[in-house]
Amino acid sequence: MKAGRILILIIGLLSFSRVTAQLGCVTTEHTRLQVINDPLQANAIQQAETFIRQVLASPNTARLENGIIRIPVVIHNLYHTTDQKITDEQAVAQLELLNKAFRRQNADTVKTPAVFKSVAADCEIEFHLATSDPLRRATTGIIRKYTPVSTWIMDDKMKSSAAMGADPWDSRLYLNIWVCPMEKFAGYSSMPGSDAKLDGIVIGLSAFGAGQKTLIHEAGHWMGLKHIWGDEYCGDDGVEDTPKQASYTVGCPTTTRVTCGNGPLGDMYNNYMDFTNDGCMNLFTKGQKARMQAVFAPGAARNSLLSSAGLDKPLIYESPLPEEDPRWLQVKMYPNPVTTTLYIDFSYDVRWLGKTIFISNLVGQSVNNVTISAKIQAIDVTNFKPGIYFLAAKNDQGVSMKLKFIKL
Repeated sequence: MKAGRILILIIGLLSFSRVTAQLGCVTTEHTRLQVINDPLQANAIQQAETFIRQVLASPNTARLENGIIRIPVVIHNLYHTTDQKITDEQAVAQLELLNKAFRRQNADTVKTPAVFKSVAADCEIEFHLATSDPLRRATTGIIRKYTPVSTWIMDDKMKSSAAMGADPWDSRLYLNIWVCPMEKFAGYSSMPGSDAKLDGIVIGLSAFGAGQKTLIHEAGHWMGLKHIWGDEYCGDDGVEDTPKQASYTVGCPTTTRVTCGNGPLGDMYNNYMDFTNDGCMNLFTKGQKARMQAVFAPGAARNSLLSSAGLDKPLIYESPLPEEDPRWLQVKMYPNPVTTTLYIDFSYDVRWLGKTIFISNLVGQSVNNVTISAKIQAIDVTNFKPGIYFLAAKNDQGVSMKLKFIKL
């Protein structure tokens, strides 16, 4: 396929973006926005797609040697309240399910329809929590970080410490997975060729853990798979052994569903890249396996992961100290009443730094303005007249602060 047609195909993902957003996976919309907003990014994603097709089409293109692909994983758990911290057991159970799906070892593989069992594949790809961080220090592969952000949207800000998220580890050497409270969506993934600083998978808290298959679907995207209907009506997902089908499937069908003239086999709605219920998903195909493994071929977008030291024995057995939870999860002011110095604790949300506090008296007259310069801001009220005063401020996210104190 010519480069221009590939780019048109990528931009064409828009046609089903609203549908995917409603059903939980917004990888299509995420990719579309990258392509539209950044010409360089569009070119990189296009080149990655072209390379995949070259690997699949040419027997002379260097391919992977036999063996299991083992991918080092780091999970960035962003929590706003302590009940949003994932446990080690949740992470282990999620990766166990992920690995069983990619190795075709899940018990529910017996549910694969007989007509598709001949193309069902052990993808020979595994995901393991990193044992060494980028500095070769010992790690559990799970990083938990408090954030003042209560919910996240599909804007990649969870991938940046500056935006109160968590910076990725080197995405050339690790699969970064952000687990955080998501607004409306179950998750999304970057595609091969995406910006290295934003590369990885985002999973909503409610879609992470034992029995959850959203990560399986998103991992497929991360390795270059499209939705099985090709993200357009009777579209092409780039895989020969997945039948064309009109669009996504909801629920859990029990009979043959014929669309796009794909009878007598019908739609492959049990595929992990459809939208059926988790209980219905149970296979990747041999063609999908070949496409995913192509992204690890020499020169391909994910090849550098094969030389990662993320699963090697650590050189330093001193893990980074975990970040402490803030003492308060809201603005706290003390003492009140006050005689000389008023303190306001912003440690729960450093986004307040640099903003202005406006102080007024009981009749609304401005008394003083103070720029917030510390997590615990001190305000000298020694010269204030006795009475009632009000503090007001607003940060860049539109969050307002209104407090009242008494000066003795």
